[in-house]
Amino acid sequence: MKKRLSGVNGLWGVRIFAFLLTVHYSLSPASAQKQWTLQDCIDYALANNITLKKSQLARQRATEDLKGAQAALLPTLSASTNQSVGYQPWKDSGISTVTNGMVASGVSKTSYNGNYSVNGQWTVWNGGRNTNTVKLDRIAEQEAELSEQETANTIQERIAQVYTQILYLDESVKVNEQTLETSRKNEERGQEMVNVGKMSKADLAQLTAQRAQDEYNIVEQRSQLLNYKLQLKQLLEIADETAFDVAIPEINIEQILSDIPSLQSVYEEALLARPEIERSRLAVKSSDVSLSIAKAGWMPSISVSGGVTTSTNSLNTNSWGSQMKTNVNTSLGLGVSVPIYDGRSTKTAVNKAKIQQLEAQLDLQDLQKTLYTDIQGYWLNALTNQQKYKAARSSVESAQQSYDLLSEQFRLGLKNIVELMTGKDNLLNAQQNLLQSKYLTIYNKQMLSFYQGKAIK
Repeated sequence: MKKRLSGVNGLWGVRIFAFLLTVHYSLSPASAQKQWTLQDCIDYALANNITLKKSQLARQRATEDLKGAQAALLPTLSASTNQSVGYQPWKDSGISTVTNGMVASGVSKTSYNGNYSVNGQWTVWNGGRNTNTVKLDRIAEQEAELSEQETANTIQERIAQVYTQILYLDESVKVNEQTLETSRKNEERGQEMVNVGKMSKADLAQLTAQRAQDEYNIVEQRSQLLNYKLQLKQLLEIADETAFDVAIPEINIEQILSDIPSLQSVYEEALLARPEIERSRLAVKSSDVSLSIAKAGWMPSISVSGGVTTSTNSLNTNSWGSQMKTNVNTSLGLGVSVPIYDGRSTKTAVNKAKIQQLEAQLDLQDLQKTLYTDIQGYWLNALTNQQKYKAARSSVESAQQSYDLLSEQFRLGLKNIVELMTGKDNLLNAQQNLLQSKYLTIYNKQMLSFYQGKAIK
């Protein structure tokens, strides 16, 4: 008796929880809130995602590095001045002057000196190091831009995955609600049959348990649906308490049964469209340029320098302007540096650059194989689930007809409770298989389209 009461209390607990969750859905502010479409989610994420913003800053930093490398090709020019005060404490001779026939002499132990100079420097040739550095930084800027695109693609793919799961669970909840309604009708019919003595209370208890299980399934799936909506909200990095809900689009059968592109065509287009592949190709080019920079260590370097200097001194009787002009000194120089022995540093740098070159080539090959494997997985899943969907449609129709017939026979007392519940389970399984194949087909076809360089819809 205690076990039976415990079971009844458990069933009532499930029913109460299901009722409260239903009230939450009907009264939630989300019902009046904006319904986020897939495009809304993608646009918002691309504008606000922190990881993507960091990628954008990395690209801007690479742009600044490129501008710095380009500026290094130009001559440098600097101006300097030095002002100093001199003091000679034991100086005993000075300057004599004649004023109105009188000779005056004085000793100035303090002097004021000024030096002024303008100098220029230009590296004419250093084995192509500067020009190759520009090439390397330009490639790095392109790689940073492609890395930003990779981050954006990853975000879109994750949003599409979670969004599809929400659509599946939303429709699955509706299917289970229909199943629950059927269970309630069966329970009511069973109660009527018990009242007239055509069914035992034990069979009615099975119908009651089935109805309670259906209520539990709805509660569980609604919980999963809320969890995925929360995941999507977190993915969009909406951290406030704003109500969040998802728009449920209409999906027609043509979207599911339309032709799937061939595996090879998707792969060939992905090789041209995917940013990670292009970034890996640029990494190979970057390694080639790095090798050229390393080899520049064996090359001579040529530089040109020049300067203009002048000075003034307060002890000089000439004026400041006259001294500036008289003391001008100009210079022009040509410098040549030839490496003879550098402790094997250049050879080591060259060998390491060659190793980096081989690694970059292997990374590209590995990435191409990974890309093919990913596309192959999406393609196989799309093809398989499309076929499953076609079969599941027939299975649902057959299961529905069978269950309708069983229900009528059960009402007439020609079928027992076990046969009725078995038919109901078969129908629910067929409906769930139809939903799974439907949304897996849509998701994998969208991924194939995305890998071809098209937008996710």
